[in-house]
Amino acid sequence: MDHQRISPQRRSLMLGAAAAGAATLMHPLSVLAQGAEDIVIGGSIPMTGVFAFAGVGINAGIQDYVKIVNDAGGIKGRKVKYVPEDTGYKVDVSVAAFKKITSQNKVNLYYGDSTGFSKTINPELDRNGNILMAGASFATELNNPQKYPNQFLVGPDYTEMFGILLKHIAKEKPGAKVAFVYSDSEFGRDPIDESEAEAKKLGLNVVVKIMTPPGSVDVSGEVIKLRRAAPDYTIFHGYILAPIPEFITQGKQQGMTSKWMGTFWTMDSSTVMKMGPDGDGFMGVMPFRYYYDTDKAPMLEKIRAMRPEYQSTAYIQGFVAAMLFLESAKRCLDANKPMTGANLKAALNSIKDFDTGGLFGVPITIRGNSIPVGRVYRADMKAQKMVAASDWIKL
Repeated sequence: MDHQRISPQRRSLMLGAAAAGAATLMHPLSVLAQGAEDIVIGGSIPMTGVFAFAGVGINAGIQDYVKIVNDAGGIKGRKVKYVPEDTGYKVDVSVAAFKKITSQNKVNLYYGDSTGFSKTINPELDRNGNILMAGASFATELNNPQKYPNQFLVGPDYTEMFGILLKHIAKEKPGAKVAFVYSDSEFGRDPIDESEAEAKKLGLNVVVKIMTPPGSVDVSGEVIKLRRAAPDYTIFHGYILAPIPEFITQGKQQGMTSKWMGTFWTMDSSTVMKMGPDGDGFMGVMPFRYYYDTDKAPMLEKIRAMRPEYQSTAYIQGFVAAMLFLESAKRCLDANKPMTGANLKAALNSIKDFDTGGLFGVPITIRGNSIPVGRVYRADMKAQKMVAASDWIKL
């Protein structure tokens, strides 16, 4: 080899590598084990695009929990490293982010941004065999340990959310008339059929089901249909905000007395408060406590100390995802098991009566791929807060 062609930088790198190799041979294995590698959480996070309002919160929640763990010394002497990439809430960008992050890091835990991504990447997770994944999706389809053995949902799936609302309705008004209003999207259609069957089991009467385009603005025709059905309760699903306020305002103008309800992605405090005075009394299901809840919750107090301004329910969801990821990793390491996808999932499923520091209002047990727990909250427009309307409901 012609030594002239090797740049000084390259030569120093080669010498460094040779020295490191020699040093490795001289060290006993026990010493090497102490320099244990980081536990890496990768993330496809929608920091821009239509879901950015959630992505920004999710990202901050994961970051903060990782900081709490690292400040306390990490997990069994290992530091936790969080590696996010912005996806703009696009499946192809999310897949590219996954490939980039996993090619540059030894990833054991991954946060996905959507149902579409979770389904698309599933064969890759199965092939990889070393990753446990959760994410922003609560899709009922993902709540299937046979089909999605390396994934879980950070809360109840969409059908279970309906189940919690229907249980509350059946207790509050036995035999009530219920309407389902949902978007013509995979997200919107997800829980409808199963929830209609569940309503019947609970002695409730589903009097009308109305599907609208996802971004619909003019809902006057649908409101007339809804008014004719005269439901006692109307459950919206598959939307964030629009067209829910339009339904409520027009419904009230036409003399409807229905109670109005929503599911997780509608239930952030800042979203509900945008409904204005007509949104007073709007209810919905939430698996977590709100940032400002006054019930005893040491972890919420920690969050409030770190971030004195209001944090969204998406923030809490990201925070809880990181907590469950790292609890699974800790249980694997405690049992001296390698952090494979199967071992991490088994560790997750060993979580029984686990205290999240009060973020869930009751101790949680994770049996399959979901955490079927929630509480019904109601909007108090005067206080500008969501207040509890039920006890914690476990399915």
